[in-house]
Amino acid sequence: MSSDRFLIVVHQKTSTPGRVGQLLEERGYRLDRRCPCIGDDLPENLKDYAGIAVFGGPMSANDCQRLDGIRYEIDFTKRALDADVPYLGLCLGAQILSRALGSTVSPHPEKHAEIGYTEVVPTELAEREGLFEHSTHFYQWHREGFEVPAGAELLATGTNSFPNQAFRYGDKAYGLQFHPEITIDMIHRWNMGGGHRLGVPGGQPKRAQVKGWELFHDGVRKWTLSLFDRLGLHPVRAMQSAAE
Repeated sequence: MSSDRFLIVVHQKTSTPGRVGQLLEERGYRLDRRCPCIGDDLPENLKDYAGIAVFGGPMSANDCQRLDGIRYEIDFTKRALDADVPYLGLCLGAQILSRALGSTVSPHPEKHAEIGYTEVVPTELAEREGLFEHSTHFYQWHREGFEVPAGAELLATGTNSFPNQAFRYGDKAYGLQFHPEITIDMIHRWNMGGGHRLGVPGGQPKRAQVKGWELFHDGVRKWTLSLFDRLGLHPVRAMQSAAE
């Protein structure tokens, strides 16, 4: 392994990488948090990083004409794919990955949303690979969805209003419509700031979201660790020992 640094890209001053960040730190990675939408630069030399995770946010991946940070991230993502480092796009991050690969992102035609825990359905490819062995229920909070880019593999579909839930491009880039990083504190915080959205079609009441956390959070934790393994993001000490 060339580095134990992991790039974290967020979209608001107070945003955190949640449980994804916690699990990476538990594996020995040092998180380098950047927020381009408030002026942070993104690194030029991506070989200095073990991987990249781009998180969600209230803006749209279509805001590249209005927000310099989003346009910068789309261009950066193209460079990240060329560098062949593990890339994890979550919600807005997946939509940015889709845009970077030439595909489209759009709101639901009837203004539906997905808020709360929903079930995703693995494709035959994902079933063969055991990608969703540990969980098929994940937390959602979004009003837009992505189309699967040309050359990418669809990994999971949705049971509600947004059919595309996960895709993979190459071996190391994953786009996930859902939020494996969610913590119970984040659920409380997001509902405090965005509770007015719960009344739209597809919005779950907060009590249902909390119940979903109680039922599914341990499976999602195991699922996330399994995905890290697939991306080669093993515990740093184990990899250092193997190299010695």
